[in-house]
Amino acid sequence: MAGLVRIRRGRVLLGDAEMQGRRAREIAAMGLAFVPQEQNVFPRMSVAENLEMGGYLDPKRAPARIEALFARFPMLREKRRQAARTLSGGQRQVLAMAMALMVEPRILLLDEPSAGLSPNAAAELFATVRAINASGVAIVMVEQNAVEALALAHRALILVDGRSVRDGAAAALAADPDVRRIFLGAAAEM
Repeated sequence: MAGLVRIRRGRVLLGDAEMQGRRAREIAAMGLAFVPQEQNVFPRMSVAENLEMGGYLDPKRAPARIEALFARFPMLREKRRQAARTLSGGQRQVLAMAMALMVEPRILLLDEPSAGLSPNAAAELFATVRAINASGVAIVMVEQNAVEALALAHRALILVDGRSVRDGAAAALAADPDVRRIFLGAAAEM
């Protein structure tokens, strides 16, 4: 979807626009941003420099976007001069999402945003994802923390070995006894 891997089958549309054959930069300009699971910040660069890198599509507007993101994420303002490598895992994920928000996307793709985070950091991260979505940005998220993902999502798709086995309203999937037993396991008993 983000233009990083060639599409082999099917179609990917953003609105009415075909995404096949487009470069990642063009896709980002069309309103789709991607936050990879790992290596999603420049560790030796400061928080502010990372945000500047996120503003590569429109460098003239980058300073205003950075200020808006500092207002949205005060922790980033406080740490703006620190190297990204000094941030906690959850703080790095927030920085990575803020970098993606620099292009003012309509759709934000998140790959395993809670991977490696403590339960508290993951809860804070999911609250941030919820707030981004509430601001009007659609979120497409791959997440192994199924209980949290289903609680956050409007719609869900359950994959097994890369194939869809269930899809529908997230609340309905979370309440489905078979889904709870097979895919949510002991977490569903809580």
